[in-house]
Amino acid sequence: MQLAKADGFDVAPDDINPAGAPHCKAIVRWALKGGCRAIFASFGLHKTFMQIELMRLIGRFAPGLRLIVIPLGVRHEFMAEADERFTGDCAVRLKFIRSNAEIDGDDAIYLTNYETILAGKIDLSRFIAATLDDGVMDTGQALTRFFQRNSEKAGDLTLFPHKEDEFWLWVHSWAVFLQSPADLGFPDDGYVLPELTVNWHEVPIDHSTAGYDRDGQGLLIRNTALGVTQASAAKRDSLPARIARMAELIAEDPDAHRVLWHDLEDERRAIEAAVPGVRSIYGSQSLELNEAAAIGFKDGRFKDLATKPEMSGAGNNFQKHCHWAIFVGIGFKFHDFIQAVHRIVRFGQHHACRIDIIYSEAEREVRRNLEGKWVEHDRLMARMAEIIRKYGLDGLPLDDVLSRSIGVARRVEKGEAFHIAHNDAVLEAQATASESVGEIITSIPFSNHYEYTASYNDFGHTDDNGHFWRQMDFLTPELLRILKPGRLACIHVKDRVLFGSVTGQGVPTVSPFHAEAIFHYLKHGFQYVGMITIATDVVKENNQTYRLTYSEMMKDATKMGVGCPEYVLLFRRPQSDLSRGYADEPVVHDKPLVIAADGSHERWTDGDRRAQVPDSGYTLARWQLDAHAFWPSSGDRLLTTDELVRLGPKPLRALFQKLSEDAIYDFQMHVKLGEELAARDALSKTYMTLDPPSKDGGIWTDVVRMRTLNGEQAFQNLEKHVCPLQFDIVDRLIDRYSNKGDVIYDPFGGLMTVPYRAILKGRRGQASELSETYFRDGLRYCQKAEAKMAVPSMFDLLGIEADLEAAE
Repeated sequence: MQLAKADGFDVAPDDINPAGAPHCKAIVRWALKGGCRAIFASFGLHKTFMQIELMRLIGRFAPGLRLIVIPLGVRHEFMAEADERFTGDCAVRLKFIRSNAEIDGDDAIYLTNYETILAGKIDLSRFIAATLDDGVMDTGQALTRFFQRNSEKAGDLTLFPHKEDEFWLWVHSWAVFLQSPADLGFPDDGYVLPELTVNWHEVPIDHSTAGYDRDGQGLLIRNTALGVTQASAAKRDSLPARIARMAELIAEDPDAHRVLWHDLEDERRAIEAAVPGVRSIYGSQSLELNEAAAIGFKDGRFKDLATKPEMSGAGNNFQKHCHWAIFVGIGFKFHDFIQAVHRIVRFGQHHACRIDIIYSEAEREVRRNLEGKWVEHDRLMARMAEIIRKYGLDGLPLDDVLSRSIGVARRVEKGEAFHIAHNDAVLEAQATASESVGEIITSIPFSNHYEYTASYNDFGHTDDNGHFWRQMDFLTPELLRILKPGRLACIHVKDRVLFGSVTGQGVPTVSPFHAEAIFHYLKHGFQYVGMITIATDVVKENNQTYRLTYSEMMKDATKMGVGCPEYVLLFRRPQSDLSRGYADEPVVHDKPLVIAADGSHERWTDGDRRAQVPDSGYTLARWQLDAHAFWPSSGDRLLTTDELVRLGPKPLRALFQKLSEDAIYDFQMHVKLGEELAARDALSKTYMTLDPPSKDGGIWTDVVRMRTLNGEQAFQNLEKHVCPLQFDIVDRLIDRYSNKGDVIYDPFGGLMTVPYRAILKGRRGQASELSETYFRDGLRYCQKAEAKMAVPSMFDLLGIEADLEAAE
């Protein structure tokens, strides 16, 4: 893990504006010394002062253009702060700009909005320093080191429980989370949050308007858990009831000042119709009108302000005249919600605060979601406060707390059909006999995309692709040495999506990791003999990354790439006799058996037309698919759209694939079918309903992505592998490129999927794994597979070939 470096400069305490509170002065010195730091201070702890002071001191000691980027409608807060606290020798000039043309020298601290930056109207390269007010950071390495990803939804990340402590300590190396000045040892006089009362108000909803689900089934009641579309419909239908409840609440204290939070424009218009004298902030307003409304409400010039959390939930301080907020509706965005709450619930508030939240009975799940996130938010804030109280700003002994191991104590476990080691991949390969492995099947780490263990031996503990391949330079020669001459190394890889916000390219791009892998293995003496493409679901990929969205395609098609398939790269160790094409020990397939006239079985020969025994050997048809990648057409037709739509999305998907394999592909018909499905709201947005068909044997479209050992891990509540290898891939490679009894080797064993499947396929499995947890679980799977092979099933005793996996 790369820890934050201190590459700023130091200032003396007397250099800092004396108008700042003690905790502000300490944090300003810490941030300047670090050079690149994050300040997560609680609401009302003077983050605005700290930002201005940071820019003032940078201008004094390292002159140049300085920029503060702020949300819409909050520049008045910075202007007021400068007038109040930056006077005399500490006076500053703040200037708000919307373009490069308005920059007039480096004696000012410039302010601008995020929208201006995103529109490219300001050249950021001209500035030597910047702060982001309520900004969003690059998640960078944190996502791959500490978080497990929801494979069905982009941005839905869960912190690995076993890495929680390490994560928060790592964050503390570059960020400060401050809940109170007392966390840093300063007096908290005047910094006590007000008492807060939260009232939930449920209103009824007309369930007769619940509508239909995606399959056309009528709904008895609304259920927002079905999705955002259902939630939006429920909000529209409950609007009159929610507005009526809001009016009842206002009538309890008509003269009080209130913020009326809402999400929809229809809600704003309904609020304006129901509340005399209300002022509103909304998106189509000019920036000047937006700020005039915010300043007027802040100064107590009118009683009621209607606005959205996404418009006014960040940066505005409304606590001077207001201590009551009514949420006329609720939504899924907790960040916006909690920011809106703290526009009044903050330090400097002298009254007890009241929050009223109105929702419909169909939104109970949304309420539970918000309450759960609120509890988790408070827990995490308390955790960070605990860390800063213990270590202070610069006291964290990171070398000790985040120490990494180098090497492991080698542990070997053996069975009749497996040999696995808890060891570094390079060291274990070096200990393996030359020319002893019949086939290598592995999914190599995808550069630094994942870090599997807290060890410097972990191949995921690399800085970038170049660093990763330099580490692989130690392993790949050993793999070539231990592989039998003429045999194959099957390397599973996938290209990586690089987000524009990280690369600075502005659009998502793709790192051609599979191409780098090809040239890496060629460099070390392998022969490249081909690539198998494993088709993936582009809709599910988009749900993970949001880089292929239909809405963005409509705005600018040049941003639209294609989905990222997976690949199995096929590399061959050259055979000893280069004058002949055969491996030193060829992989031999038996021809299928045919049924003789007397009922006995004989091996098939060319031209033999007798009935073949199913699954008794390698057939001519199979060879044609493997070698020539050709699937003959049956000439059957596609069903009509009406016939297909009535099946529903999931049966339709399976049928479409089957029919497409047998028919001549028609792109226009494919598009037309999808369009007619969409018109009937039967085109799934969570998975690919009509996968593009492929008749190429080199493209595998039917890999069952859920068939991994992670299913067993989840069932037993054990840690899941972050990048599991599917059974289908391993089984096909074993069947195609190895003989019975061969050693199948995986240097990155993980949960030992490769040796596990090798045992079940009548081979011997061998692997190494650095993670003790994965090794322990993988050992159990290998023992399980070996026991299964040793004990005949009832079907075996009856002479019936059983499907081992179906019986599991």
